[in-house]
Amino acid sequence: MIIEELKPSKRVRDRWLAVLEDGSILRVSRNQIADFALYAGRELLDEEADRLLQAIENENFRSHALRMMMDTTRSRKELVRALEKMDCPPEKAREIADWLEELGYLNDGQYAAEVTAFYTRKGYGKRKIRDELYRRGVPRELWEEALEQIEEEDSASAIDAFLEKKLKGSHDPRDIKRASDALARRGFSWPEISDALRRYGMEVWD
Repeated sequence: MIIEELKPSKRVRDRWLAVLEDGSILRVSRNQIADFALYAGRELLDEEADRLLQAIENENFRSHALRMMMDTTRSRKELVRALEKMDCPPEKAREIADWLEELGYLNDGQYAAEVTAFYTRKGYGKRKIRDELYRRGVPRELWEEALEQIEEEDSASAIDAFLEKKLKGSHDPRDIKRASDALARRGFSWPEISDALRRYGMEVWD
């Protein structure tokens, strides 16, 4: 592999284009230029070329992972899955996750708290939030700590608001049943729902 030309990219800052003898182009960083002593006319032996290609691939995976985390927070498991879908080897995906954790971009505990706060604001109960944390790959040992931030008053207020919106003053048992079932689907427990129905003025037998 011979580098015919080495020139800076016009589109990406700190990116260089290594034009090879067959016309193909490698996009390399300043660090790779220094690490592999790249220059126009440089001939890379097969072993050197393989190491350079691997370094480029690894950096591409890292850059993509960093962009993903800056765009949308996600769990470690979600990130690893996304990288593997890009054909990143599982071991390399885990290494990148470790790297992002060290940088502070990846934090499952913080992510669990963000997910919990979001669904609490949307008016969902703890069971629904647990399901969501499970779906997003958050480790179980982090669930309860995140759920502790939900105050009983917040849950009660959310249920009361839901009943007022859905029932609009109705005390028809059929409407009450539909509203109760909807609250159960949103992750609220029966004790929470029955307490809210009493506050609404319904007689409830546990």
